Amino acid sequence: MVIGTIADTLGRGIEGATRGLSETFFEPVVRLGVTGLARAGKTVFITSLVANLMDRGRMAGFEAARSGRIEAAFLQPQPDDTIPRFDYEAHRAALLGPDPHWPESTRAVSELRLSLRVKPAGLLAGLQGARTVHLDIVDYPGEWLLDLSLLDRDFASWSAEALKRTEGRPGGADFLSALGAVDPQAKLDEPVAAGLARAWTAHLQAARDAGFADCTPGRFLLPGELEGSPVLTFAPLPPGAAPRGSLAREFARRYEAYKAQVVQPFFRDHFARIDRQVVLVDALQAIHAGPEALDDLGRTMTDILGAFRPGRNSFLTALMGRRVDRILFAATKADHLHHTQHPRLTSIMQALLRSARDRAEFAGAQTRAMAIAALRTTTEETREVGGRPLDLVRGRLIDTGKQAAFHPGDLPEDPSALLNGGNWLDGDYAAMHFAPAALKLAPGEGPPHIRLDAAAEFLLGGRL
Repeated sequence: MVIGTIADTLGRGIEGATRGLSETFFEPVVRLGVTGLARAGKTVFITSLVANLMDRGRMAGFEAARSGRIEAAFLQPQPDDTIPRFDYEAHRAALLGPDPHWPESTRAVSELRLSLRVKPAGLLAGLQGARTVHLDIVDYPGEWLLDLSLLDRDFASWSAEALKRTEGRPGGADFLSALGAVDPQAKLDEPVAAGLARAWTAHLQAARDAGFADCTPGRFLLPGELEGSPVLTFAPLPPGAAPRGSLAREFARRYEAYKAQVVQPFFRDHFARIDRQVVLVDALQAIHAGPEALDDLGRTMTDILGAFRPGRNSFLTALMGRRVDRILFAATKADHLHHTQHPRLTSIMQALLRSARDRAEFAGAQTRAMAIAALRTTTEETREVGGRPLDLVRGRLIDTGKQAAFHPGDLPEDPSALLNGGNWLDGDYAAMHFAPAALKLAPGEGPPHIRLDAAAEFLLGGRL
């Protein structure tokens, strides 16, 4: 039995090494991390990207598709047997079926492998045949990405920042009221601790629903199997003494346990081989929510870039070997604006990214910001209003199912007008909750989109 076990272990090791060599030299693998902040449309992005890589009629901005170098694309079993498979077929049916609707968002890590048969370009085109390139898409909640910022903060510094952000945010007053009724230096009482943690979670949920991005710890919003555990039973506290056995001492210990037992293992286990990263952002919701939400989005982008920054103090650098070489920040739902507004939305995202790069002193992976719609849900029209043309977007409303046209307001030409606190989208934008449109796709066409091909070119072009 011992000899059999040793032989089996050696066999698995040789098989793993062989598979690694095969992937390196014969069938390269590109691992794309996909995450989203505050309902930015992560599931829709992945579904539409895969559908448009399989049927490439709408991917003119993706060079490998436009030139015909991609001969075929097909789904294969993913390499990680312990990670749930991204349910592409069910999500595609939800978006493109006879009764189109938004699919349920994923609440944990999932993975999907799409394999591409690609002909070489340039001088090698006539010397080599097509080879297979595997695209492994790793889908994970954006709330968990934000926890990276906790790794460089102790409990006291995180508490100070969290309490400062709480003031004025939705649900903040209720949490501060609950906190005011607690003595952090008193002996730990579990019901009191649980009540304070519930109040903090309720505040995070209200803030996220209002468009705020930086809502940590992320597992408080998506606890999964950890719900109710001590590692999720803490909250920020004001500065002060923390006697042995007190609530303050225990909350600080649980915060450190959260970092060590939840945050670090997650990124160690799922990010060791990430090559490219896309972060989806609902920038329009932040713009509509007001200056505080937009400023919060900028700080969140800073924290994300800081996590990916090469250097001795970067946790991800130690885990990933500096392999992430491209990061895309994509403002989703560009179809909620007339195309004449898209350059302005892109400029706002670029300004936020520039600011985040400066604040994070970032000099690592290549970064880019753009405005996209992974699935276009609207059409455009222009009407005469008050003797002047007015650009509108028309779509099917989720609540009523009826068609409606809106003009959400004009974004400023100068992004600083927004970043300095003015010129928000008007009240009509709040009513723009569109459902997917019923579609009839021609053979070889994927779902309609806005600049998904440009996103694919940035993220994948150099690796094909």
